[in-house]
Amino acid sequence: MVEIKTDAALDAMREAGRVVARALAATREAAGVGVPLRALDEAARAVLDEAGARSPFLGYRPSFAPVPFPAVVCVSVNDAVAHGIPTGRRLRDGDLVSVDCGALLDGWAGDAATTFTVGTPRPADLALIDATRRALDAGVAAAVAGGRLGDISHAVDTVAREARCGMPADFGGHGIGRSMHEDPHVPNRGRPGRGFPLRHGLALAIEPMLMAGGRDVYRTDPDGWTLRTTDGSRAAHFEHTVAVTDRGPRVLTLL
Repeated sequence: MVEIKTDAALDAMREAGRVVARALAATREAAGVGVPLRALDEAARAVLDEAGARSPFLGYRPSFAPVPFPAVVCVSVNDAVAHGIPTGRRLRDGDLVSVDCGALLDGWAGDAATTFTVGTPRPADLALIDATRRALDAGVAAAVAGGRLGDISHAVDTVAREARCGMPADFGGHGIGRSMHEDPHVPNRGRPGRGFPLRHGLALAIEPMLMAGGRDVYRTDPDGWTLRTTDGSRAAHFEHTVAVTDRGPRVLTLL
């Protein structure tokens, strides 16, 4: 069931979103050549603890997962698309890093993701980051009251196709509110004018994941969590929690 939020609820979600934004900023600041991935998790955990927030990621176990997720952020490197587990693996010069983070604060959730490079960036990685960010921006711009969910999906897909990037078809955005994952599912491909109606108070996590190889095929690592491109091409992931309002899209996960 889709829950439409009150303005007060959206304000509360904005506070959770600020915590997520601070946590993502902390992970980027902590990242550097030689830094273990788990240090990014520790940086995000410190922000959550200071804010009195909980992580919806830690201990999360959807039906596909063999074990609960063991960290407060997903850290996906290079050809990992999403859901990477932060381990002791150390970052190397030129790595492409995607971090996904959520927060539960006073009963409301926020969820966002970002991608950045470590050390000397590859031009192709910068182009992939730019395309994925533009896909997110297009999806957010389409989150307009009176529209349809397919408008968001089509906007994301249009940018991905123009950039000749693939996307994992089984994964996309989602509704969000009292929990991290709510109805409706927000596909990253769709037809404009179709799907659930967009109205004031609908809160969505919009999250394009683009794969530079141009294929939509991915695999899951033996850890049961990490999604990885099958052709070894690199991937990027951006996400914001967005509220549909009568005054236009309201991004809840900005600093």
